Amino acid sequence: MVAPNQGLEYWVERLNEAELPVLAAVVQDLQQLAAEDQSSVKQLADVLLRDASLTSQVLRVANSVYYNPSQESIRTISRAIVLIGFDNVRLIGLSVSLIDGLLSKAPREQLLELLARAFHAAVQARNLAGFVLSRQQEEVFIAALLYNVGELAFWGAGGAQADELSARLDQPGQDADAAVREVLGVSFRQLTLGLARSWGLGENIGLALSSSAQKDPAARAVALGVRISEAALGGWDCAAMEALIDQVATFTQLPREEVLPQILASAEEAVKVAATFGASRLCSLIPQTDPEQIRLQRERRRAALLQPDAALAGRCLQQLVALSGAPTGIEAVLDNLLSGLHQGLALERVMVAVLAEQQTRYRVRRALGEGTGQWLAGFDLPVGSGADAHLFDYVLKARECLWMGVPASYGLNDLMTQALRQHLGQGMFFIAPLLAGKRQIGVIYADNRVSGRALRHEQFIAFQRFAQMVGRCLQTLSQR
Repeated sequence: MVAPNQGLEYWVERLNEAELPVLAAVVQDLQQLAAEDQSSVKQLADVLLRDASLTSQVLRVANSVYYNPSQESIRTISRAIVLIGFDNVRLIGLSVSLIDGLLSKAPREQLLELLARAFHAAVQARNLAGFVLSRQQEEVFIAALLYNVGELAFWGAGGAQADELSARLDQPGQDADAAVREVLGVSFRQLTLGLARSWGLGENIGLALSSSAQKDPAARAVALGVRISEAALGGWDCAAMEALIDQVATFTQLPREEVLPQILASAEEAVKVAATFGASRLCSLIPQTDPEQIRLQRERRRAALLQPDAALAGRCLQQLVALSGAPTGIEAVLDNLLSGLHQGLALERVMVAVLAEQQTRYRVRRALGEGTGQWLAGFDLPVGSGADAHLFDYVLKARECLWMGVPASYGLNDLMTQALRQHLGQGMFFIAPLLAGKRQIGVIYADNRVSGRALRHEQFIAFQRFAQMVGRCLQTLSQR
């Protein structure tokens, strides 16, 4: 039962009226101008002139080299609208309001990181939209900037509840989504959609959060920009970025080899935009494109990444031993397997792929780790045979647990088909057969692609042990 002071209505009302009333009012007014075809220069100027601080900040940005390369002096909002455009001034007003509203107090680390990602996503999305849309680029920028506005607002003004959630998320093995729901009584996505409706943010945010993003070019640009900003945290050469490069090439009709340079240029531009808008403290949090800076950022990110929890791994193994004698159901088995591999052994991406559709395809039954949502949504691998057999088929047939990427496995590299590489990316991984006695169920997969950290021998030994115990549990279940 949700506590009386929690839930969507409570949080939308609290953020609007108690914590961020000025920001909410400015955003609502600026978005209303976007929805009105006959919005005038005077109406926009009136909104911005209500706050002297906002006016001065908008004029400062309008006079920057980024927006005003000719350096013609802009001293009034009306002049700014004439010289750099109505939509650009509205975008600047909304952006600096967001920065001022959220960063005016001592900002939390979560807020700074999320806001840096928001600016990165916004620039990526706007630049991608420019390839397919003759207008709406500013709307795409705003939609990407505010894509996670619920989470931004919470970390900026959540008070004691933000302290509580931060403490919970620092605990090893914590399910982030479950912790958010327990503390707020609502998910961050629901809070974002609630604020989007309340603030009149239009359809692009809602579309980008739904399957309809594939059909609407503006919403698709927003979704791609957000995903690029997230994937970049894992490195410009990570598997998630490789998959996005193909999607961007299809969306923009750019040759594939031109996509990554375009994405890198947008990342560099995002740093300039953040600094121009008065948020220079965010610049170091946007993934760098300089090779030395990339190396330093990776080192800092790895230091904060998932760490092994031997006690948790031991408890999960013990639970599997108990379940092998008296299993309560497949979900309990998979819960302990994934928790043990991910939180216990610190394997960053873990997947259980099972035979489906009369054993003609592999589909992902469960997955855990950053970016694994794309496996749950779209992993579809046909079963092969003969010359078409791939590594999943081999592992099941040979009943062999493998550490791919080490010299002993090089002879199996030909079994890594193009379809498998598209799903998994490049690099080392562990894979084991999922069996119930002699019956073939699927495979267990794990890697460290989020950080690129090397897999370790002790992880492989424990991975084998987990696969063995899960097999015993499934065999017992099949005999019931």
